[in-house]
Amino acid sequence: MGDTGGDSSTRSVPRQEPTPMPRLAVYPLIVCVLAVAAAVVSFVQGNWLGIVWVLLAGLASNMTWYYVKRDKAAKAARAGGAAKPVRG
Repeated sequence: MGDTGGDSSTRSVPRQEPTPMPRLAVYPLIVCVLAVAAAVVSFVQGNWLGIVWVLLAGLASNMTWYYVKRDKAAKAARAGGAAKPVRG
């Protein structure tokens, strides 16, 4: 009598969802993917201009990682963590 169906010994723990990618990091990621596709097309056609696309993909990749790390450091600083802020 009076049983609500719940087990009092198990506690509800909120699930930890992954943090979304910062919006500013999405744009260089898109540029990186498009630059890689352009490099592949350029090399398949025998055009050596694809080297420029590879360099642009590398730059965009580095920018993506920078923005992701900067956002992670900012979140840790707001939460009181000991992460060092990324200098810009």
